[in-house]
Amino acid sequence: MNAKFTRRSLLKAIVAATVSPVLISSVNAATIPHIVVVGAGFSGATVAKYLKLWAGSSVQVTIIEPNSTYVSPILSNLVLNHQKTTTDLSFSYVNYSQKYSINMVHDKVSHIDKTAKTISLENGQSIPYDKLILAPGIEFEAVSGHDFTKVPHAWQAGEQTNLLKSQIDAMSDGDSFVMSIPASPYRCPPGPYERACVVADYLKNSKGFNNCTVTVLDENAGIIVEADTFGAAFNEYGINYIPDAVVSSVDSDNKVVNFSIDGGAIQSLAATTLNIIPNQKAGNIVFSAGLNSGNWAPVNPLNYESTMAADIHIIGDSQGTGMPKAGHIGNSEAKICADAVLRSLNGLQPDPAPKTNSACYSPVSSSTATWLTIVYEYNSSTQSMQPVSVPNLSGGYPAASSGASTRNYNNMFNWAGNLFSDTFS
Repeated sequence: MNAKFTRRSLLKAIVAATVSPVLISSVNAATIPHIVVVGAGFSGATVAKYLKLWAGSSVQVTIIEPNSTYVSPILSNLVLNHQKTTTDLSFSYVNYSQKYSINMVHDKVSHIDKTAKTISLENGQSIPYDKLILAPGIEFEAVSGHDFTKVPHAWQAGEQTNLLKSQIDAMSDGDSFVMSIPASPYRCPPGPYERACVVADYLKNSKGFNNCTVTVLDENAGIIVEADTFGAAFNEYGINYIPDAVVSSVDSDNKVVNFSIDGGAIQSLAATTLNIIPNQKAGNIVFSAGLNSGNWAPVNPLNYESTMAADIHIIGDSQGTGMPKAGHIGNSEAKICADAVLRSLNGLQPDPAPKTNSACYSPVSSSTATWLTIVYEYNSSTQSMQPVSVPNLSGGYPAASSGASTRNYNNMFNWAGNLFSDTFS
């Protein structure tokens, strides 16, 4: 690729990373196919919306989602420094029923019968499906002694975000903030590094504290994304960064984390505010249905169909393609999945050369943010999604990026707004 890789050329690549949908007015079936979507975050909400946008009344779509509103993890670190509220980041599902004629069921799935092609809900209801799309997000691996009500993870936005905010607000000059970063892969690769910067900036520049300490325990061997940018910010803020730090247990009452560095002896560190983000895995329904291999769900990236069960597709954070787990790329995966499902209902093969895009802006202060994006394309030889090679490598991904700037900070809200609108409006 030409080394003169500009933002304009990147945007052309992102435009190419879209779907050419098969628009259908009828389907080859005696009855209208029923597509059930489990989970309505960025992936589940998008796939349901685009199934109806592209197929209309030719398909029935039902969303199973326990919550009546969705609180976006994207921009949620700005709640910690009072630039956003969780209300600002909350989206209702009214449009799905009123605008797109999607059947919204607010409950949890208790069982999937892959043979009978039915799902059972906790309320006792049984729902048949022709195609099932799972978008359950993440679950956490248990850490001994970790009580989320005392030591928040704040990695699923909402009450947890507000709890962490209240604990940071209660800090005084000289207090300590300690957070952990889980082993990759986890939801939103730059997110924990972003959080450390936002908190350090808030304590120093908004609250005027000069004696607070911020410590980051990273289970990874080093900063996994935008290493130069985040490394420079950590140095500027005086953040104590400890790689290869594996959390073994937590004393939630006394705000003490126990950890080892590179397999060494157990150490303990006390904090005024302790933020432990546990290691992550696919949503529980993936495991109970036997659709996992290790912590994630193996899928065919051409259509996101499970490699372990026909007519079940898995998108978003739970999928195991190797692509990042984040809202923007989940939205991209959802459109490819919707297109492939509609093609399948018409007896057609999926698009043989899909592309996806992962992009994000990460605030590092109250007025600056970084920018990072990666385009993935399907490689027929490896049968996997692989990054398009670009120069300007940064951190662990071949990506185009831009360091911290006020321009990126301003553009961040346009990017997020467009994503919110595409998903929830």
